[in-house]
Amino acid sequence: MLFIVAALLVLGMVLGAVAHVPVPVSLAATALIGAWLVVFAARERLARRRQQH
Repeated sequence: MLFIVAALLVLGMVLGAVAHVPVPVSLAATALIGAWLVVFAARERLARRRQQH
């Protein structure tokens, strides 16, 4: 539960910061975070497949 509260607090701070930066910077950060999430998901999926075999 504490993790969820902390995550929401950080999300609020990040969204507040995004409101004050130019759109291209915001889009670049969004692309970077999205790419990181895709890489993370792929690594987790591969790790789970290795554990099953």
